[in-house]
Amino acid sequence: MILSDHKTKIVCTIGPSSSSEEMIRGLILRGMNIARLNFSHGELSDHREIIYRIRNISGEIDKIIPILVDLPGPKIRIGKLSKEPLLLQQGETVILTSSTEISDDSLIPVDYSKLTQSISPGSLVYINDGFLQLECLEVSGTNVKCKVIVGGELTSHKGVNLPGSSVFLEPVTEKDLKLVDFALEEGLDCFSISFIESADDVRKIREYADSKGKKVFLVAKIERERAVQNIDSILLEADAIMIARGDLGVEIPIEDVPIVQKKIIHKANLRSIPVITATQMLESMTSNIRPTRAEATDVANAIIDGTDAVMLSAETAVGKYPLATVEIMAKIARQTEKWRSTSKTGIYQMKKAMTKMQLQIDDIISLQINEALQQLPIKQVLVPTVSGETCRHISRFRPDAWIIGFSRYLHTCNRLAFQYGVIPIFVEGQVTDWEYTAFAKLRQYAIYAPGELVIITQGQTAGHGKQGGTNLLKFIRLE
Repeated sequence: MILSDHKTKIVCTIGPSSSSEEMIRGLILRGMNIARLNFSHGELSDHREIIYRIRNISGEIDKIIPILVDLPGPKIRIGKLSKEPLLLQQGETVILTSSTEISDDSLIPVDYSKLTQSISPGSLVYINDGFLQLECLEVSGTNVKCKVIVGGELTSHKGVNLPGSSVFLEPVTEKDLKLVDFALEEGLDCFSISFIESADDVRKIREYADSKGKKVFLVAKIERERAVQNIDSILLEADAIMIARGDLGVEIPIEDVPIVQKKIIHKANLRSIPVITATQMLESMTSNIRPTRAEATDVANAIIDGTDAVMLSAETAVGKYPLATVEIMAKIARQTEKWRSTSKTGIYQMKKAMTKMQLQIDDIISLQINEALQQLPIKQVLVPTVSGETCRHISRFRPDAWIIGFSRYLHTCNRLAFQYGVIPIFVEGQVTDWEYTAFAKLRQYAIYAPGELVIITQGQTAGHGKQGGTNLLKFIRLE
């Protein structure tokens, strides 16, 4: 195993540009930590083949690559246009319709039966992440007459947002649950849930999986205003957070997005919950070999804010340069982490924020480990774990050392793959001596040098396969 030169995790969306065996292998070798499958697109049979490829290749490379299933949720979309692209001219009037029977080619179909109940004269309609903007002038029957405020080319199935309007759709749909069934049957347990508004929406998926006898890792996508308002309760229910800035940037004023991003990341860090920053991070690399300076700065700022992972969408799914994009992302992460290491600002802010918390034993252990890492030349913290909780507590300080989480539970290993600076290692079979097992794994993967000083944590029930709080740490010099 070759240790990466960066600790920020990289999520890559797998699509037509990146679904071959050669491309998947290349993405992993260049820094992909999590493979995302967007179930809004493609056939399930195609997804099944890609799942098999990812598992096969990650097994060959001997690296844990969790597969994140992105559930589509209740996305409102433009229907099938009779002619496309349709050019919308600024100032002209167009008619949107929720009718399923359209004989007039001038009507623009919208796949939302309650369109006319959601909007009224003066309401704004954003299409394709706000690149097209309309204003409602009149509502009649199933039709909505609109004025084009910002024009451009419109194609079928583009997303529609109705900021400030009531949307009469359940955040978790029957289609979502059917897709969960498919994923569970394929042995997948990581899901991102689209367009949630409250903790109840996350709980619905968890309870559904529980009814099937499955434990799942749930990523709450924050892309609606109500989700931002309910972030504290969502953080208590979700296993991870994704700041999905595409839809979020039209659901709330775009000038608010940067501050909302910073606030959510900070809240997630305090709770040791992994957070993914997503959407348009290196968007220009969909068609160009290099990103813009602004995009590089955006990625760096998200890492400085404390994001655990950065996500690539169209860049790797349909872009021309998937491998180059991951390489650039990894380079930006490496340089940003190097600067943050010398500045120490994140550590001081986290310690200060924790003084206002009611600390538990795991919190104290993670603080002590962080203090030791500041004073001693330690490159690795070894953490035998059942739940992964201690790894997450240590990770929130963004240490220079690698946190190596050893677990007998593949679900825990998949979960830890989302966490900054954590290398999950799966340990098969019963373990009676975790210290011996951890050192044996280090030798197996050749990721240590004799004479190095390491920290290893221990829990009161660590040797019995039961979840127990970490209450001990040891300093050991490797032979």
